[in-house]
Amino acid sequence: MKFCKLIIGVFLFSQLVACKQQEPLNEKPLVDLTPYVNPQIGSVHGRWFFYTPAARPFGMAKLAPHTNGYNSAGGWGPTGYDDRHTSIEGFGHFHEFQIGGLVFMPTVGALKTVPGTLENPDAGYRSRFDKATEHAETGYYSVLLKDYNINAELTATERVGYQRFTYPKTKEAHVIIDLGHKQGESGDVTNAFGEIVNNTEVEGYIETYPEYVKFCDPGKRVKMYFVAKFNKKPIGTGNFIDTIQKQGAIKTQGVNNGLYLTFDMEQDEILEIQTGLSYTSIENARLNLETESKGETFEEVRQESKKIWNEKLNNIVVEGGQEKDKIKFYTGLYHALLGRGLANDVNGSYSKADNSIGQIPMDENNAPLYNHYNTDGIWGGFWNLSQLWAMAYPDYFSDYVQSNIDYYKDRGWLHDGGANGVYTNGVQTNFQGLLLASAYNVGIRDFDVKTGYEAAIKNELEYRGRDLGNGKYDLAYFVKEHYVPYKDTIISNGWVFNFGASHTLEYSFSSYGVAQMAKNMNDTFNYRKLMEQAGYYKNLFDPETKFIRPKLEDGTFIKDFDPMRGWDGFQEGNAYQYTWYVPHDVTGLIDLIGKDLFNQRLEEMFNNAQKSMFGGGSEEIHSFSGVEKLYNHGNQPCLHDAWLFNYSGKPWLTQKWVRTICNEFYGTEPLHGYGVGQDEDQGQLGAWYVIASMGLFDVQGHSASSPTFQFGSPLFDKITIKLDEAYYTGKALVIETINQSPDNHYIQTALWNGKPINNNWMLHGDLMKGGTLSFTLGNEPNTDWGIETVPPSMSNTK
Repeated sequence: MKFCKLIIGVFLFSQLVACKQQEPLNEKPLVDLTPYVNPQIGSVHGRWFFYTPAARPFGMAKLAPHTNGYNSAGGWGPTGYDDRHTSIEGFGHFHEFQIGGLVFMPTVGALKTVPGTLENPDAGYRSRFDKATEHAETGYYSVLLKDYNINAELTATERVGYQRFTYPKTKEAHVIIDLGHKQGESGDVTNAFGEIVNNTEVEGYIETYPEYVKFCDPGKRVKMYFVAKFNKKPIGTGNFIDTIQKQGAIKTQGVNNGLYLTFDMEQDEILEIQTGLSYTSIENARLNLETESKGETFEEVRQESKKIWNEKLNNIVVEGGQEKDKIKFYTGLYHALLGRGLANDVNGSYSKADNSIGQIPMDENNAPLYNHYNTDGIWGGFWNLSQLWAMAYPDYFSDYVQSNIDYYKDRGWLHDGGANGVYTNGVQTNFQGLLLASAYNVGIRDFDVKTGYEAAIKNELEYRGRDLGNGKYDLAYFVKEHYVPYKDTIISNGWVFNFGASHTLEYSFSSYGVAQMAKNMNDTFNYRKLMEQAGYYKNLFDPETKFIRPKLEDGTFIKDFDPMRGWDGFQEGNAYQYTWYVPHDVTGLIDLIGKDLFNQRLEEMFNNAQKSMFGGGSEEIHSFSGVEKLYNHGNQPCLHDAWLFNYSGKPWLTQKWVRTICNEFYGTEPLHGYGVGQDEDQGQLGAWYVIASMGLFDVQGHSASSPTFQFGSPLFDKITIKLDEAYYTGKALVIETINQSPDNHYIQTALWNGKPINNNWMLHGDLMKGGTLSFTLGNEPNTDWGIETVPPSMSNTK
């Protein structure tokens, strides 16, 4: 839906009001793009919130099978489902960053109330399964639980999970409901309650203390509420604490606990469960259930989910090219629309960190004007997610920004990771100010701009009152000393941070983004201050080695400097990788390094990186397998590097290496999907593929006052991007290629609406007016094209 948001009076305390408008009918029928989405891709060593096939775009209910979620470590690491595993321990409902819980498992026979292990499934209720009987698609999942001969199926609305279990004939058909154990990223369960009511319903809540909350928001808790409705009355009930069972009980409270229901089932009889979810209350979970289920059958909800996914995927329609590239494209797009989930109820209620309930303003149809979302941080997301959202899903991007502004109103700071109103900041650089500015700079302005700008300025300039929850904990050094020194910071759980050099670069970049918003808002005072900070990256440039090099508190460079050493002054990377991290001022960086050395290093880096699949390799399945390499596409700090040739006079090498990364780093398998077992993280690697394969990217992450797109060579014959006319003047941006083939990497000529383009970039605003961007490709570089004027940087623009 589109929003036209207006500020009203004191009755809504200056909150925004919008009138939802019905989207115009598509001129063409929807293309069925869901067959190109394969949820199994990257599901080996995948993040907790990505293998959730039974979900809708940005939904709250994200149902999925678990193979290794029970009592997991609870941090951020891969957990939940691994395609290599051959047994299932249950089906979970909540899957978000630092949020997890409410697992159901159907069984037959002697009752067991612990799941057992992957090594010994028979030690518990876990069931083996064959891959041939497993099926996952957008909005639906099914599998045959081999040990019980139960066919399990999952689907969902936005806030309601649907489960359908088809049993053999038995009087010992059980459903085990695990409440009190850690699940995936949930962290410790501190209290879990469940009760069987009205004979066929179970209601309750789960309270957890996630690992990131322990140091970002100490003492706070994450709560999840539910109401599950069964289509059949049980013949028996009970509760349990691990293996200790109490027959006949209908209630449980504590930890390591749960409930079970037993049924008398005929052959192939179906037990259906509809579960309403909420982060605010049992009452709202019931309201969500009643509002969204509406008596619809499982199959109707499944088909609605497929239709909704198709509507979202049809915002970008690709034609031609290779089938495997379409699978990579739409699976990546699916990930970009899945990695964050609704946090508010149908009535606009959302949970605050102080356990009070916030209220989103409602429209004339009694629907929320915008939505709140649970979210991981946005570290590196400006090189993929936000560019994609701004182009094809600006209404969602606006909601995402407004949601964070509401956090600011409630807490006084922008979050950089939020779980049900609680801060869960995992990276500490807090790029939410830059993200907010980028939305404004591309013309998305139907959020509370005044408060948003206030929050963004505070995020870049204010160091008093900062803590690990709102990030930039070392900003005082940056503001006062003009760099962040090389020193250890030890936090409460024993983790050690020593990221002064990378923080200096990142704070310089985010300062630039908010400075550009200040420029657009005619705030000269803050613009000048922030632009000064944007240049602080130069304070760590070592003219001797020509690398960014950490400095001690006394202002001297560290001794024993090894640019390949990971984690030493640089988060999840090394000095070689981070020296390229001046996205707002590539021209300035080239001036410091020297153009010849800049290109020499960049070319050597990619020639070397190709040998290890651009950082992923095949010898190690690990999120950080490329941290000590020259280049690591599996992690955020390097994602703009291949596009730097557009600035250094060799755009044909951007075309070559972006294509090569798309072809070789990305795959269509459970293991080789995003590198080999690397970190798909927030959906940002999938989103990178989407925009890169369209031949578009902005190194500056739309942080400039007039953002640009730089060009690569698209992988498809034709790409049609539907533009939202509530934000942009055009109806569609069409990208066409002539002589498209796997061997034709290089742009020979380019046209915009029939007129020649000689630069390797265009203004974002011009492209969003709609039209046709046409590239003619060839198998040899045209070294005369795209070198007339380099893309804008801080040093070559006013």
